[in-house]
Amino acid sequence: MASIVQRSGKFFRNVASEMKRVSWPTRKELTRYTIVTVMTVIFIAIFFAVIDQGISSLIRLILG
Repeated sequence: MASIVQRSGKFFRNVASEMKRVSWPTRKELTRYTIVTVMTVIFIAIFFAVIDQGISSLIRLILG
């Protein structure tokens, strides 16, 4: 049982060590990335809504 506790402790120490090496984005970069992500999601949602509407209209036209 002690080896599981020891391994868990070592794992979390390694995680903490790696987190110190991470290159975190600045507030400006994070804001820019967030805006790009939100705009991309909105664009894709609108794109698929238009495609869905077109396919629905085409099926209604075919089926009468």
